[in-house]
Amino acid sequence: MRATEQLHNLGQSLWLDNITRDLLDSGTLKRYIDELSVTGLTSNPTIFDHAITHSKSYDSEIQRLLRNGSSGEALFFELALQDLRRAADLFAPIHERTAGVDGWVSLEVSPLLAYDATATVAEAKALHKKAERRNLFIKIPGTKEGAPAIEETIFAGVPVNVTLLFSRDHYLAAAEAYMRGLERRIDAGLSADVHSVASLFISRWDKATIDKVPDRDRDRLGVAIGQQVYVAYQDLLESDRWQRLTDGGAHPQRLLFASTGTKDPKASDVLYIGALAAPNTINTMPEETLLAFSEHGRVDGVIPRNSGDCDQVLAEFGRVGIDLAKLGADLQKQGAESFDNSWRDLLKALETKSKALK
Repeated sequence: MRATEQLHNLGQSLWLDNITRDLLDSGTLKRYIDELSVTGLTSNPTIFDHAITHSKSYDSEIQRLLRNGSSGEALFFELALQDLRRAADLFAPIHERTAGVDGWVSLEVSPLLAYDATATVAEAKALHKKAERRNLFIKIPGTKEGAPAIEETIFAGVPVNVTLLFSRDHYLAAAEAYMRGLERRIDAGLSADVHSVASLFISRWDKATIDKVPDRDRDRLGVAIGQQVYVAYQDLLESDRWQRLTDGGAHPQRLLFASTGTKDPKASDVLYIGALAAPNTINTMPEETLLAFSEHGRVDGVIPRNSGDCDQVLAEFGRVGIDLAKLGADLQKQGAESFDNSWRDLLKALETKSKALK
């Protein structure tokens, strides 16, 4: 049995953190679903930038859309939604079989709207409607400014993938926004059948500290943060508040481990997969990580309910001078800036390609 199947069987969903038209046209995504237990997919501006600018597969469609007057963000969203609709259709049987728990794809709102909650909600609603797929998440950053947009989008009935979470506090704020949106729906006599996931970024913790800690602590922080947040996730699901939401028909906001490709060339290429095995969660991974785990990964157990030794590991990083609260805030800020830059790069590359194709 492949390690990917073992992970799936213990209750963790394996999602692919990639999408390209070539991946769809070649049947590779379908093969990953059939053979590697992949049950969902995530995307971001960097992924689409690479897909569109490094392939000729989009050229004829770009030319057609240009003739129809599309440009800039509108052109990008047309291309992205074409890919994501096809992917969503591949995952639709899984989505139906799991009653909406699994089988999702994700599309991000413009990061340039990060400080405008009203515009973010409007774009989230418009993109979800335009996609015409029930199993499409709209990604909204889980920043302080993003919290009102998450709550309003959930209240509007649009499923949300909360992205750019780095710490327990970030996760709890995202969960709070989700629960407030659901509570408002219930109070208004609306269905609480609105799904969400909370995406916790893992590997950037280790990348940020790799040259600042002793060798004994190298590549330990990301896993410890993941374990700590998993405990908070379990605690929340056992709370009286969540039980009341469950009674009202709500679904858990599943914890998703993101950024799980290994950044350290000296570390295992599947470092964050087996170590973060946990039922009722998701691990979205780059294509090369998925393939590596299918070939030589191991599933030796799951994250302990009591978090194992994560508290000791986190305390050790404090002793060697790492301010975890500050670093988490810095990572989220840097992540938001990186998303902005990737978005601008994507639009610039699309403009360059459009001019060349004209």
